[in-house]
Amino acid sequence: MSHEIIIACVQTFYMVFMSVLVSSIIGIPLGIWLETSKPGNVLENAYCHRILDIIINIGRSIPFIILLIAIIPFTRLIVGTSIGTTATIVPLTVGAIPFVARLTETSLMEVPKGLIETGLAMGATSGQIITRFLLPEAWPGIISGITITAIALVNYSAMAGAVGGGGLGDVAIRYGYQRFQTGVMVITIVILVIFVQLIQFTGDFFTKKLNRGEKLK
Repeated sequence: MSHEIIIACVQTFYMVFMSVLVSSIIGIPLGIWLETSKPGNVLENAYCHRILDIIINIGRSIPFIILLIAIIPFTRLIVGTSIGTTATIVPLTVGAIPFVARLTETSLMEVPKGLIETGLAMGATSGQIITRFLLPEAWPGIISGITITAIALVNYSAMAGAVGGGGLGDVAIRYGYQRFQTGVMVITIVILVIFVQLIQFTGDFFTKKLNRGEKLK
């Protein structure tokens, strides 16, 4: 039993890590585009902004358990199967991208507009304003948003165990629920709590490290 729990822990870590990585690679640029394409911003494009805004809102409104089933054909197209740990990464990533994008947009919105004006006054291009003025100030908020997303993905990965996704959720259902082994259920809950605490600690550490003017204690 302990061997299966260890394997389940590795599977959960693998699912969450890969989902966070891929969703960040896609979601952060989308969030940057979402914010900078607003009217009056450096990449103003009201039409593109509106379309992207609608798509992200639709993505955020779909419950994960429904998304997990709805994109089975897409999952099979990407990884060749809809069952297993690797297959679960696809819906986890698709579900996380809109959240990362929206949280990135929110972080960029909190950057003082005076920085953009300073950049324009210095003759900076749109790309330079984004990379040298907006992102350095927004990174702490973006990292905090990724941390929130990672914690949500831990919960989603456990939910995916109900449909053959593997991980701690699968162990909890097969042993804790179906075989009435309460001890196994308690152990999986404790491990999930530890996972969440580690993610939060790591996210807080990097957020503080990137936050200008704040020294690590």
